[in-house]
Amino acid sequence: MNAHGIRVIARLDIKGPNLVKGIHLEGLRIIGEPGLYARRYYEQGVDELLYMDIVASLYGRNSLTAIIERAAQDVFVPMTVGGGVRTLDDVRALLRAGADKVAVNTAAVRNPDFIRDAARSFGSQCIVVSIEAKLRGPDHWEVLTDNGRERTGRDAVEWAREAARLGAGELLVTSVDREGTGKGYDLALTRLISAQTEIPVIACGGAGEPGHLADAVETGRADAVCVASLLHYERQTVSGLKRALTARGIPVRTEDEACLPPR
Repeated sequence: MNAHGIRVIARLDIKGPNLVKGIHLEGLRIIGEPGLYARRYYEQGVDELLYMDIVASLYGRNSLTAIIERAAQDVFVPMTVGGGVRTLDDVRALLRAGADKVAVNTAAVRNPDFIRDAARSFGSQCIVVSIEAKLRGPDHWEVLTDNGRERTGRDAVEWAREAARLGAGELLVTSVDREGTGKGYDLALTRLISAQTEIPVIACGGAGEPGHLADAVETGRADAVCVASLLHYERQTVSGLKRALTARGIPVRTEDEACLPPR
């Protein structure tokens, strides 16, 4: 478990100018203006924000630069940005706009050396490899790309090991089966990847109640938990989730620790 406390991360899926939310990364509905939600979560004590341009790979570009520039002016927690990141110039542009870390998926699967090149250019701490995984059989999850639209034939756990070896600083592990369902994280997937890599693992996809976050830490061995629907639909607040984790004996970040780097 992270010595500085578990990070609670709010995930903001972006399509055009809008914050959106779906189920299994599909059936998107508009939630609202991203900046308003980012500010709300910041004021509630969120540790980090994760922005994902969920149509970027489809159109071959990431269009979050303006949104990130605005957020950087009044939200003072680390921001990770992903979606359509294909080149080192894309990484550089997002970091210059105010991102602290950049998440890569499709381009990294197509060219794994991209992870090594990006880590060497900007530092491993800046590079998050996003793994979208779908269960295909007992202890076998397939890596998907293009926001869950494209199959790759790659095993998610093997890919996680390779990504860590190539220099990824963190792994964002999203269960496509659980995403948006509120049924809880895929604990077996998270635990297996956590056990076989030595870099922080962020559990994503499926949080429906505070106990699910604690399960991701205790059973899934996650270093951080990513939340979307619970917060967007105001079923919980960040501070409420942190209180629930604390009640289960799980240390969380304080405001002073929010900007500390992961383990």
